[in-house]
Amino acid sequence: MPELPEVEVVRRGLARWVAGRTVRSVDVLHPRAVRRHTAGGADFADRLRGETIGVPQRRGKYLWLPLEGRELSVLGHLGMSGQLLVQPEGAPDEKHLRIRVRFADAAGTELRFVDQRTFGGLSLHATTADGLPDVIAHIARDPLDPLFDEAVYHRALRARRTTLKRALLDQSLISGVGNIYADEALWRSRLHYERPTATLTRPRSTELLGHVRDVMNAALAVGGTSFDSLYVNVNGESGYFDRSLDAYGREDEPCRRCGTPMRRRPWMNRSSYFCPRCQRPPRAAS
Repeated sequence: MPELPEVEVVRRGLARWVAGRTVRSVDVLHPRAVRRHTAGGADFADRLRGETIGVPQRRGKYLWLPLEGRELSVLGHLGMSGQLLVQPEGAPDEKHLRIRVRFADAAGTELRFVDQRTFGGLSLHATTADGLPDVIAHIARDPLDPLFDEAVYHRALRARRTTLKRALLDQSLISGVGNIYADEALWRSRLHYERPTATLTRPRSTELLGHVRDVMNAALAVGGTSFDSLYVNVNGESGYFDRSLDAYGREDEPCRRCGTPMRRRPWMNRSSYFCPRCQRPPRAAS
């Protein structure tokens, strides 16, 4: 699933190309693409017709399109391979095109949802008083949010009986951090992924958050991370931050800091990459 920088790149593209446009028609071409909209594809299309899209919003990895003057939003689930693309009207259909949104203006472009693996989709939801789709109201603020409260986060971190990487991926504590950027931030902080959160001091917690922000901002600057053709922005371009990764995917390559071969360990059906010298495991774990 795309992480915060990738979703933010898509959000910025949609803000440029889609905000303020009125929907003329919607074609739902695969029922799984609207399976989270329980009323079905025809209802989804009917309810969007004639609506005007507001400025796209994001919290963590979640992206939504508010509808102007309505307490409703279209929530985008990108899943493993979902893409929101702005294409010229009349451009050839993508092989895995699932939803097409046409607009009432003469701009000559349309919005397409393409999803090879059909894990993602679009759905319509009521919005809360804070402007979030109700189904994601429990999601915490992300570290790039100006209203993110570091003191509250540190207290919650210390109170949890868990380990650092699990806490970084806990979307009810902090949103937007996924496997790749967690490994990168932990490497920069010289912290092992299995270190208990209760042992983290406030200065170390602040330092870790700083590295989380730094690695995400660095990824944003080059369009996010891409390991294959499935993650692209609205113009179909892939991100290039993978060329700058210090930890993730670098098993057996020398640590850029000390030269020790990097290691990979299975972790919660994923992998964790770390330097065994710079990021020593806690004694209990070893």
